[in-house]
Amino acid sequence: MQKFGFVFPGQGSQKLGMLSGLANQSSIILETFAEASEVLEEDLWEISQHDNDNNLDQTQITQPVLLTASVAIWRLWNDRQGPSPSVLAGHSLGEYSALVCAGVLHFQDAVKLVFHRGRFMQSAVPEGTGKMAAIVGLENYQINEICDEAEELGVVSAANFNAPGQTVIAGNTEAVERAMQLCKEAGARRALALNVSVPSHCDLMKPAAEKLQQELAAVTFMQPEIAVVQNAHAKICDDPEKIKKNLIKQLYTPVLWVDCIKLISKAGVGKLMECGPGKVLCGLIKRIEPELLCCGSDDEASLDSAIAEMSA
Repeated sequence: MQKFGFVFPGQGSQKLGMLSGLANQSSIILETFAEASEVLEEDLWEISQHDNDNNLDQTQITQPVLLTASVAIWRLWNDRQGPSPSVLAGHSLGEYSALVCAGVLHFQDAVKLVFHRGRFMQSAVPEGTGKMAAIVGLENYQINEICDEAEELGVVSAANFNAPGQTVIAGNTEAVERAMQLCKEAGARRALALNVSVPSHCDLMKPAAEKLQQELAAVTFMQPEIAVVQNAHAKICDDPEKIKKNLIKQLYTPVLWVDCIKLISKAGVGKLMECGPGKVLCGLIKRIEPELLCCGSDDEASLDSAIAEMSA
């Protein structure tokens, strides 16, 4: 059997009605959502399916909902005797899902942590003063140089190195808008503002990181049972205290997703499954390492196909 891994999506992968088909086939999905809902005293399944009060895109709700969806699929995978992956990685928030599935974090602790993480991120930057934008068609060094130039107007830096030629920048609104203009002048194919309420993975998140550090200090982390590649340095870490430090650093430094996937590929992994709603990461992986097969998992047919593929 060829080595395979799991990748876990972050914010932006949420969608109304997520996992409804899987929930119709297995009680594990609803049981996992009920467990998380009890922790937060919020009906996360109701929000994920109907969202009558428009809470799904509020970051302190989005984060626990996505974590719960990923863990629910993981539990269903194991219930159906899916083989064990050799490596895990998550994009931003998805790193917490990976750590739960690797046995580093108890699920209920992770639900609380990502809820607080979302609150801290939201409160770190006043509404309307922060922005993120996707830049397509420029090299990393060009984007870094442009951000340096635009920083005279405030904080702006690369936030996510998502795929070759696809980078997200974040920071103060005026500085990001200036950087977008400079990127277009430098030949970027696209410079598109993202519909997010928080400028993640830049220096503006340092106050949130300080508060998160206090929450993490109160939570016990265990030794990983499966290798986890972390965003902050694109390396595998097995020391619980260092894993915590990397989660704190992750809030205000770029997500090195390209490097994470390249490390996984170099380790001899030939197949990946996106464990969560949608296939955003599969799309990025196809651009990073085209020879890597990536499967979805968020409906019955996809999950059955992934189990068969990873068992082959």
